Parts: sequence; C-alpha cells; structure tokens
Amino acid sequence: MNARRADRDSAPRAWLRSHRRGLVDSLSSLLRRPLASVLTLSVLGLAIALPVCLAALVKEADRFASGLRDSREINLFFQPQLSAEEAAQFGQRWRDDPRVAELNLRSPEQGLDELKQMRDLADALGALERNPLPWVALIVPRQGSDDHALAAELRGLPEVDLVQHDAEWRERLAAWLGLGRRVALLASVLLGMGVILVVGNTVRLEIQGRAEEIAVLRLLGASDRFIRRPFLYLGACYGVFAGGLALAVAWGLAEAVAAPLQRLITSYGSEFQPWLGEPWEWAGVIAIALMLGWIGAFLVVGQQLRRAEVQA
Repeated sequence: MNARRADRDSAPRAWLRSHRRGLVDSLSSLLRRPLASVLTLSVLGLAIALPVCLAALVKEADRFASGLRDSREINLFFQPQLSAEEAAQFGQRWRDDPRVAELNLRSPEQGLDELKQMRDLADALGALERNPLPWVALIVPRQGSDDHALAAELRGLPEVDLVQHDAEWRERLAAWLGLGRRVALLASVLLGMGVILVVGNTVRLEIQGRAEEIAVLRLLGASDRFIRRPFLYLGACYGVFAGGLALAVAWGLAEAVAAPLQRLITSYGSEFQPWLGEPWEWAGVIAIALMLGWIGAFLVVGQQLRRAEVQA
C-alpha cells in the first residue's frame, strides 16, 4: 500500500519536474543565441504591436465619437426677412410638438455678439453697417423620435432657409469606425499568421541544430512527448516575450502621440483619456501571443521530429 501511494504521489511531481525541465530548456535555447533571439522577438513584437495599436486607436475613436453620435440637435436658420414676432410664434408652435423635447431661439444680435468674441472676426464684424445674421432655432428631438423625419419636415417650411442636421455625418462616422474595426481585425489575422510562421521557422531551425541531441535522446528511450515539450515551450516563450514587447511598443507610441491628440480632441470639446488598457486587456494580449507561439511550434515540431527520426 505504501509503495502504491508513493507511486501516486511521485507521478504529479515527475510531471511537474518534466515540464519545469522543458521550460528551463526553452529559456536556455533563447539565451544561447541572444542576438538571434532579440531579432526574432523584435519582429514578433512589432507584428503584434500593430494590431494592438490599431485596436486601441479604433477604441479611442469610438469613445470620442460616442458623444458626437449622441448629439441629435437640429439647427434651423430662418429666412433673413423673418421678424422677431414670427420667430417667437414659430418657436411656440413647435415647442408643443410631441417630437420636440427642447427649442431655443437665438436672435441675430445674440449671434453677432458671439461672433464678435472671436478675435479674428471682431474687426471685420465691427465694420458692418447692419446685422446680416438671421434668427436661429436649436431643436433637440425627443428621445425615441425620428429626428430624420423631423428634419425633413422642417426643411419644407417656408420660414426656414437652411436646416443643419448631423445625421448624415454621424452615419459616415459610424461607417468609418466600422471600416476601422474591420481593418484592425484583418490586420490581426494576417499578422497573427505571420507570427505563427516566424515562430514555426525559428523552432524548425532549433530542431535542426539539435538533431544529434534528439538522436541521443531517442537512443536512451525518450518518448516523443518528452522530446517535443521543450520546443513547444520555446514557441510559447517567444509568444509571451513578444506580447510583452508589443505592449511596451504600444504604450510608447501612445505616449508619443498623447500631446497632439489631446489638443485635437480638446478642440472638439471632448475629454482626452490616454489609452493604457485594462489589466485583463494586457493579459488577453499576452495570452493570444502565447497561443500563437505555441501553435507555430506545434505545427512544426511533430513534422520535424518525424523527419529527424527517418533520417536517423
């Protein structure tokens, strides 16, 4: 009984010891050729960093555009000959419309005062003999109403000269964001395949360089699983280190463009939040990179070991 229990206890320890040996062996392979390892990791890190940066850029653009997409206001520019009484009657009539949540009128004098506050226009506006601005109405559609139909109806009114509605611009913005997501996805797939190929070729060269060692292990009775394990760990290590390097590159690029991007977003009245990602996003990038490295090694190691066995 004690012997059986000892065998059961030693089996998990032997399994852990075997995996630990495979991991140490893979790390030793990286350290034996530091220059080649650094070059390979640099290529892999940049390949992974590109889709990470694209995804971060699309995410930041989507966050910035979410506030713009929520803006559903309709700006009405009345005919120049419209009087103050007619503008007030128009506003009273449309405030009672169930599709309108809020309507604010702005007189030509108010519009001119706002323009005069701009330094570039103050001198030019001061030379005007009369106020050329019309009455303006800002309409906020009620939530759930069809603002497209409301804007179309307002365009047909005789009092209205111009209707400014951002619906078409928002639809174009959504289309561009959708295209950006698709490009980021395609780039991730293509560069992920590139990572698999690079890791597979690197592991193939490692197997060829250790052909004699593999032949000796076979003569000593080592199983294919035992021989395969260090190379699988090698691919996983390439993936993990490349994922960490990709995150470092993405962080560096985000810091490099943070200042001009902040000025651009602030000019649109939005708040800038530099992308640093959540911890689960960092872990996700590392996990995906590890999986790509392992797949690249797995696709090569079985074929190469069989070829080495035939040649032996």
